[in-house]
Amino acid sequence: MTGNFFKGVFTRKRERASVEQMLLAKAAIRDKVKLRNKIFELAEQNRALTKKDIRDWRAAWQMAIDVENPRRDRLYSIYADTDVDLHQSGAIGQRKGMVKKKSFKLVDAKGDENREATELLEATWFKNLVDLALDSRYWGYTLIQLGDVIEGPGKKPGYSETLLVPRAHVIPEHGVVVKNPYDEWQKGYDYRDSDMTPWCVEAGSALDLGLYLKTSTQTIPKKNMLAFWDQFGEIFGMPIRIATTSSRDPKDHAKIEGMLDDMGALAWGLFPEGTEIKFEETSRGDAFNVYDKRIERANSEISKAILNQTMTIDDGGSLSQSQVHLDVFKNVVDADADFIRDIVNGQLLPRMVLHGFPVKGLRFEWDESVDYTPEQMVSYETMIADRYDVDPGYFIDKYNIPIIGKKEPATATLRGAAGRPFFD
Repeated sequence: MTGNFFKGVFTRKRERASVEQMLLAKAAIRDKVKLRNKIFELAEQNRALTKKDIRDWRAAWQMAIDVENPRRDRLYSIYADTDVDLHQSGAIGQRKGMVKKKSFKLVDAKGDENREATELLEATWFKNLVDLALDSRYWGYTLIQLGDVIEGPGKKPGYSETLLVPRAHVIPEHGVVVKNPYDEWQKGYDYRDSDMTPWCVEAGSALDLGLYLKTSTQTIPKKNMLAFWDQFGEIFGMPIRIATTSSRDPKDHAKIEGMLDDMGALAWGLFPEGTEIKFEETSRGDAFNVYDKRIERANSEISKAILNQTMTIDDGGSLSQSQVHLDVFKNVVDADADFIRDIVNGQLLPRMVLHGFPVKGLRFEWDESVDYTPEQMVSYETMIADRYDVDPGYFIDKYNIPIIGKKEPATATLRGAAGRPFFD
């Protein structure tokens, strides 16, 4: 089934002349760069949500690493199934959230922040780009496409959107996008050395298959164990209604079956008199230890793969142990933050310069300044104000208070009973 046209290379969009004139002041740049995007005409297909097992995972992995004709579509089908695991989603949300909440800035060669340039990245399109780039840690190599250059709030330039190029259509080993997922890579469009290159951002290495390759070995059996436990509960956890009859008349049988059906959703059966029914459980362990322990182990293994530890999302231990686990988690977050910084500095900013954004000579840095609580900030500002002369503009800008000058200290006058001062 053919889906909607996806933003990309084959068909050109209409020019946004007003934005182009605003951004590209130099005629030479205006002649070289057109601030309009193009169309990848991709025949997207519905994904088959079928039951997966370890055999499917291994076969899909083998196809993805095929040297002559690498195919990742089957692996992505397994990843889509893996992606809905609740415990894994919580772990990924925790890891991504720690990076996305960090403050950032664009600084010059001296390390001074360019606030106006920083504000260009405080936009939805940039947040989406960061989110998609972080997804590459789990899905593997990800190709992101920048939208058209538009005029945003305050007449500041920005991109209309940032979109994920459907992964099944991307063959990163050869740097091409194919119209159909099953096309030969030789028929694909080269996005690394073409008119589309200035509009593409790559996240992850071409051979990166992501952490889902590892966590799928736990999410697949975990889903199976949950299904088995449901079946166990259906058989042994719910009472069963049994009716016996000596009649051989099919009409009587149908009448009894109808009555049993109308009695509710519990299991039932109609058997001849004398039929013996037995439900025997294994004596090697109860359902809790068989199923729940396996699910618990799968969750802990997923936590180790995503967070490199367990205590920030699973049950914790002692304070000293939790501190060690927190330090390990911080290292993971720092690595993700460094990954995003490299993408912005190495790919995004050069493309923004090419598209006329005023960010030339600037670099992206995370703002590692200490964040204080309101109480800590009051104590900090009081301590500074008591010891040093502070520019009133700091408080005017921060608290929006119209300070007009320093207040003179009040002088007390002693007065007698008649209201007259003791001293003239």
